[in-house]
Amino acid sequence: MADIAIAGIVALVIALLMVATVVMRSVWIVPQARARNVERVGRYRKTLQPGLNFIIPFVDKVKPLIDLREQVVAFQGQPVITEDNVVVVIDTVLFFQVTDPRAADYEIVDYIKAIEQLTATQLRNVIGTLDLEASLSSRDRINTALRGVLDDASGKWGIRVTRVEIKAIEPPQSIKDAMQKQMRAEREKRATILQAEGVRQSRILTAEGEKQGAILKAEGARQSAILRAEGQARAIEHVFTSIHENDPDPKLLAYQYLQTLPQLAKGEGNTFWVIPSEVTSALQAVTRAFGGPGEGEEARPSRRDRPSRDVPEPREVPDRRSEALAQAEAALHTALDEHTPPYELAPGTERT
Repeated sequence: MADIAIAGIVALVIALLMVATVVMRSVWIVPQARARNVERVGRYRKTLQPGLNFIIPFVDKVKPLIDLREQVVAFQGQPVITEDNVVVVIDTVLFFQVTDPRAADYEIVDYIKAIEQLTATQLRNVIGTLDLEASLSSRDRINTALRGVLDDASGKWGIRVTRVEIKAIEPPQSIKDAMQKQMRAEREKRATILQAEGVRQSRILTAEGEKQGAILKAEGARQSAILRAEGQARAIEHVFTSIHENDPDPKLLAYQYLQTLPQLAKGEGNTFWVIPSEVTSALQAVTRAFGGPGEGEEARPSRRDRPSRDVPEPREVPDRRSEALAQAEAALHTALDEHTPPYELAPGTERT
């Protein structure tokens, strides 16, 4: 009896294990953005979508997960010959996405390797039509050409190429050295041009500044001369007005002329000078001013000698006219004696 119970328990456990195994093989949970292909008796049956899926155990076979997200693959450098026979090594980066899990699983064995080889082939085709300079400066053109060709070729594999980027283009070392020399020469050329432009601009600005300074200085001198002339004109006008308002007679002017002559004799550079004839006229005018008769004329009566009803009796005033005349003549002779160079009288003038 005990043996029968033990055998029943063992059978029950085996049945439970079989049921658990069947359930586990019948239920499949697929993560988001993943897919699994199912084969039944060796043939494609269906593709399991993300979530909970059921299959027939021991009849259906579930294949490995296929990632439906966008993937990035970096390919090693591929040697490519340019149009001008320069060998360059190009590293590429490929962005792709599986759009059809069935085609990616059954149309190609290894779509990663296939894309790599297709990329290398298309690089040779595209770079072979460009020289080195164009290859280094036309990355967008190369990327567009590669993307179009790879997208068309990989479409039947259930793969969509979203983007192709050239990571690096490595020319030979000799080409690098030549490019560096060229770049250095170009930079030195630009530096020389910029320096020359700076010197030219500096000289232009300096000349403009000097021009403006000269113009301003000339304008200032002009304004100064105008103001000085205006000042002198106003001074002369003021003196002229004052003289005419006070109505000076020739006697005063003659006396001022005699006072100016000694100043002429004091000049340091005067080695020879001529006494003009106006000196005699001035002395005669002074003589007449103080009552003395001039040359060739008689003494005229003074105003005091003229009878006038309105003029009161004159008072006795000291006679200073002869003293003033004597002082003027003494001053003139002193100035002439102190001036050592010889002097001459104007023609028709006698020494006094």
